[in-house]
Amino acid sequence: MQRAMLAALFLTVACSGNDATSTPTSSAGGGGGGLAENGGASGVGASAGAVETGGAVGNAGSSGAGDAAGAAGELSGCEVNRAALEQKMASELDAAAVDPKITSVPDFTLALEADDGHRFVHAHGNSSLDTVYESASTSKWVSAAIILSLVDRGVLALGDEPSKYLDFWQTKGVTLAQLLAFTSGYSKEPLCINLPTADFADCVQKGYAANPTPPAPGSEFDYSSTHLQIAGLMAIRAAKAQSWQELYVAWQKKTQLFPTATYDLPSVNNPRLAGGMHWKGSEYLKFLRAVYDGKWLNAATRSAMLANQRGSATVGNSPSIDAVNQDWAYGYGNWLECRTAIGPNTFDCGAGHRNSSPGAYGAYPFIDFDHHYIGILARQGGLGTFREGDALFQVVAADAAAWADACPGP
Repeated sequence: MQRAMLAALFLTVACSGNDATSTPTSSAGGGGGGLAENGGASGVGASAGAVETGGAVGNAGSSGAGDAAGAAGELSGCEVNRAALEQKMASELDAAAVDPKITSVPDFTLALEADDGHRFVHAHGNSSLDTVYESASTSKWVSAAIILSLVDRGVLALGDEPSKYLDFWQTKGVTLAQLLAFTSGYSKEPLCINLPTADFADCVQKGYAANPTPPAPGSEFDYSSTHLQIAGLMAIRAAKAQSWQELYVAWQKKTQLFPTATYDLPSVNNPRLAGGMHWKGSEYLKFLRAVYDGKWLNAATRSAMLANQRGSATVGNSPSIDAVNQDWAYGYGNWLECRTAIGPNTFDCGAGHRNSSPGAYGAYPFIDFDHHYIGILARQGGLGTFREGDALFQVVAADAAAWADACPGP
């Protein structure tokens, strides 16, 4: 009886979804741990939930009930608990997808990966881990990481000032670190930042001119694209590259990350580093795993990227305040979440808990260090629907944490 119940549970988790046309997705087993590839295939059908694991349980949904019963019979106690949570999360996500109080767009994919490489992937509607999405602010984390890789190589230093590389820059006291932490004071954006025909370097110079009397460096946090555009041009000039595209392609080859993703908004020649990528959820998940594992940044640089770099700066413009009224601090290109800090200038959570880089279309990539797992909610709703992406994940947030803790590593 117990084996039959476990078999039924296992099949339900593997094939969850409320669309009559949904396609069960098999999960390839492999070696546990390591990078995200250990979960096997990542594509999922419309409104289909898939369990991907690097452990003993594999090929769910690809064989008959007898095989599933055998697989279920081999589940350990923690795997039984994890499978039950996966079934629960799939049901919760399907219900949330059609609840207009939560989201106006039912198309999304949630992918979670535990410390041991085990994955839970659930897609609803017209979405999968291989759907190409416009990044919005999720690209900030990637752009900062590319620039920090040059810091590791000694091409740049966090204390460098723009005037070292940009001949038009006259202001003293602004550093690369402040630009990456969005506390440089350069928050006003020139119109050319959204024009596909504009020249990247010329537009950065216009951004400098658009801020004739900025706040003192380090005194104010403002979530503006201008900071990263300036930092990006510093990186291009320091590396003696011709363009951001040249830097990006070199980084792609070195890290093997984001192999098909592009910086093409508003154009390849004038990319918005703070929101100009197209990516697949499968690619972003591998990026998160590489950050989590500390694979391609020096330990000190990685720690700085994930630490609170806002310092004593007061909050000027913060979407975490605007969307959910929570004061999150900022590292280099990513947020340090603080769900208990209500209202501006109340952050008190410290570092090493949960870092993220949500986008204006509701996509939500994150690393949870407390519960030792990573995840991405891949979606593209309307502009300004960050709140919807957050609301979708919050439906399963407690279960996701329990899922990650269900089978702790050694």
